[in-house]
Amino acid sequence: MGLFSNRLDRGSLKPGDHIYSWRAAYIYAHHGIYVGDEKVIHFTRTGQKTGTSSVLDVLMVSSAPPPSLIPCPNCPPTNNTSGVISSCLDCFLAGGVLYRYEYSTNPAIFLAKPLDATCTLAAADPPETVVFRANFLLLNGFGCYNLFKNNCQDFAIYCKTSLLVSNKKSMSQNAHAASIFGKSVTGVVSAMLKFASMNIYVKTASGVASGVVTHFVSRYAYDIGIRSDVIKVSVEDVVQTHHKKAP
Repeated sequence: MGLFSNRLDRGSLKPGDHIYSWRAAYIYAHHGIYVGDEKVIHFTRTGQKTGTSSVLDVLMVSSAPPPSLIPCPNCPPTNNTSGVISSCLDCFLAGGVLYRYEYSTNPAIFLAKPLDATCTLAAADPPETVVFRANFLLLNGFGCYNLFKNNCQDFAIYCKTSLLVSNKKSMSQNAHAASIFGKSVTGVVSAMLKFASMNIYVKTASGVASGVVTHFVSRYAYDIGIRSDVIKVSVEDVVQTHHKKAP
């Protein structure tokens, strides 16, 4: 692994690793926790209604292993409707490349990373604790899947750190969701700049500059390792909280 890639060889995988694979031409990634024996526990839309009520629910549908006419012998059918599932490594990757998410990243390297959803400033807990949390949530769920507030990356980051955003009305604890939001804001700002100027070169330069600044600021400000609105929550309390919210 290095500055430009977190690509990982399967032989280097260890239980407790937070792994991911890019989908849809690097638009977003699917995340999970490797628990050993070629198994990955991850949070998906399986058995749940989509959570954003937007066109993104139609576009981003590969959070779960793709359906197959031939069932995977390593992934027996499950009645789990909580969204947290266990899959073999091959089904999790769905033909994609294996990467490992980095923790305790140096701020300079964090900002230099060309892609979102690859690292965090936060420190990770011991591997055995991470595996315990993932298995506990496999049995008890992680609440309702929501692209912007409670997604697969949030699940994996929680398993690694026990950190959650204290105010669930705010943005997700991962910087990637914040970046998507930031890019939406950038689009609005760019549109305003276009109407404010008749010079196409000025408009283009202003839009690019605004987009770059918004992107890096949102990535850093929303990272779980630096936010002030995050707290450590035991896995038992996470489950109890979600059950209380259930109808």
